[in-house]
Amino acid sequence: MLNSKIQLSLNNQVNAEFYSAYLYLSMAAYFEAQGLKGMSHWMKRQAEEEISHGMKIFNYIYDRGGRVTLTQIETPPSNWKSPLEVFQESFKHETHVTKLIHDLVKLAQKENDIATESFLDWFVQEQVEEEASVATIIDQLLLTQENGASILFIDKHLGERKND
Repeated sequence: MLNSKIQLSLNNQVNAEFYSAYLYLSMAAYFEAQGLKGMSHWMKRQAEEEISHGMKIFNYIYDRGGRVTLTQIETPPSNWKSPLEVFQESFKHETHVTKLIHDLVKLAQKENDIATESFLDWFVQEQVEEEASVATIIDQLLLTQENGASILFIDKHLGERKND
């Protein structure tokens, strides 16, 4: 059985994961409007992944006898200056999510909830991958120096992302 502090924090994380999906869908919409369908595709896959993360926590809460409470999802930004700015914002967001996950791990340790600490290990590893993936795209975009042909090449490559 989850204690109330862990349950509240996991509920907050479910909502944070769903906000992440909402943010990535907003980024996908921005890329669609810019005609960058590959980048849009990448962001849509990212949104799907965030929903699956939220559902993984959702299910864990019920597996441990808890209760999920969903709250209002904040409206994400919808306009950026460039593809680089979008991915920089994505990286900033992923580092924020990493901090949230780390705070959850610390709380589980403090509350001596070994099951939750073990469950969260997957998310810790996932955040390493998330940050590295976005950092690579940022590095590539920085190399392009806003060169249109290079951006289109990256766009094509990102459009090939499969479901993770």
